[in-house]
Amino acid sequence: MATEATVLELSFCEDAQLTKCMRLRAQSLQQRNEKPQEGEKLLKPSEYVYRIDFSKQKLNFLWWKIQLKKPGKLIITGTSQHWTPDLTNLMNRQLLEPSGTFWKKPGENEVSCSEADTQEFGERVAELAKIRKVMYFLLTFTDGLEPSNVRCSIGFKA
Repeated sequence: MATEATVLELSFCEDAQLTKCMRLRAQSLQQRNEKPQEGEKLLKPSEYVYRIDFSKQKLNFLWWKIQLKKPGKLIITGTSQHWTPDLTNLMNRQLLEPSGTFWKKPGENEVSCSEADTQEFGERVAELAKIRKVMYFLLTFTDGLEPSNVRCSIGFKA
């Protein structure tokens, strides 16, 4: 007897502590007039660290649910980084391609995206979920968007 597939919606949750630590790293380098390690990714003011905790491992990507309360652009970049308690630095090579890019133009109600990239990105997240309990993302808010203007989640078939 076949079991019915479950749809699982997982929300992106801001990791404020990790965002703060990464900002402190960039600030510390700047204050000491030092350069980052070769290939190190320093957090920009418009970038925040988010995470998804996977309650199940065998997932198939279904959809993105992105809600933008105002016009602007959101870029979601996955990382292959396993953050450890010592907060190892994020390297550019750990940023996954492609990113998911979502935007809302002034006067429009619908959120648009680059569909091929967001589909591939969603499938990549599902692949990583097979070996991960947690995955980290960089969310970049541009063109007037801020974290408080955005809600985003990703849907899977479990």
